[in-house]
Amino acid sequence: MSATTVGSSSEPRTASVGSVDLKLEAVVIPVSDLDRAKQFYTGLGWRLDADFSKGNSRVLQFTPPGSPASFQFGTLPTPAAPGSAQNLLVVSDIEAARNELVGRGVQVSEVFHFSEGPGPFGDKVRGAAPDHQSYGSYASFSDPDGNTWLMQEVTARFPGRVDRSQMSFSSAGDLASALRRASAAHGEHEKRIGKADEDWPDWYARYMTAEESGEELPS
Repeated sequence: MSATTVGSSSEPRTASVGSVDLKLEAVVIPVSDLDRAKQFYTGLGWRLDADFSKGNSRVLQFTPPGSPASFQFGTLPTPAAPGSAQNLLVVSDIEAARNELVGRGVQVSEVFHFSEGPGPFGDKVRGAAPDHQSYGSYASFSDPDGNTWLMQEVTARFPGRVDRSQMSFSSAGDLASALRRASAAHGEHEKRIGKADEDWPDWYARYMTAEESGEELPS
């Protein structure tokens, strides 16, 4: 494993690459009107973490529900043009996420997928991906400046994407969605074995952890 020297030149110390967590804290979004941005993102139901001024600068920080990372808006943090940001939000249920935003008065695109599997590899097709294939269904909306937010439905992660030691459900809604998927899969499991499964809690646990970490699902 390679190493790098960190710290001051007078007190060098060595850290192994990969041994120190690097956690994304905040992403800066360019906007032209902070009060208008504050009203819009508050209306989304995002948590307002900060609204402070220092001299001629002002900074807002919002965190979407269930997100470990936040977004900052301010008068000086970025030279990027307002409306130039394109961001990705992950949701566990694309229809529910869209319906909630519509209920809050946000203009949201129809749910769509691409004609050739997950990701932007083909033409846009109206409706969710077949069988709600993970990573395959999308909807988008924009803030008043035109910054774009693309929502992507992710139910099962690609293998190796999630560290099992850090797995968690960030909201009651995400947990409920996972339980519904496990329930449907367990129903098929009971059909295959031809009887009720008395050990269903263990089966649910195996299914939900495998789905979250991208491992092979139990049958």
